[in-house]
Amino acid sequence: MIDDEAYINRVLDGDTAGFAPLMERYSRPVFALLVGMTGNRADAEELAQDAFLKAFRSLRSFRRDCSFATWIYRIAYNTALSALRKKRPDRPASMDDDTAIERLPDPIDDEADETEANEERFRRLDCALAQLRADDRALVHMFYKQEKTVDELAAITGLSLSNVKVRLHRTRKKLMSLMQAMED
Repeated sequence: MIDDEAYINRVLDGDTAGFAPLMERYSRPVFALLVGMTGNRADAEELAQDAFLKAFRSLRSFRRDCSFATWIYRIAYNTALSALRKKRPDRPASMDDDTAIERLPDPIDDEADETEANEERFRRLDCALAQLRADDRALVHMFYKQEKTVDELAAITGLSLSNVKVRLHRTRKKLMSLMQAMED
């Protein structure tokens, strides 16, 4: 597998086709992040295209002090935040079954009651996630679903390490509170 640096160097040397493998490598995780932030697949597709176009146009400014993955995530994250601010400031996106953040697989269990309880927990989690601000949903998605480290999240979001930790902690507490309120 050719590393990102080789493709970046090809593009910077004038071979624009060298960007295609980077898009192929990162399009799915970037799209997943954007769906998690926007709650809408069509908007996420458009924002992903915008993010990759921005990355391509700005490739010469890529300082290589972080990985290309972190850099493209940061571009996508900031592109989505800008679009969401223009669209509806401070209102969480509503998410329906087609656009919810991908669920973790249900555990295989012979008892129907256990399966129903798990499905209900996932439903409440989806509803609670939909009530979060887009940037908080993005943090949760990147940390838990895409297994980004706190250091990577700080680089992507531009937040300090301690701020990322605090935001994750507060977001987890808010999710728990929202889920408990739905349970009652």
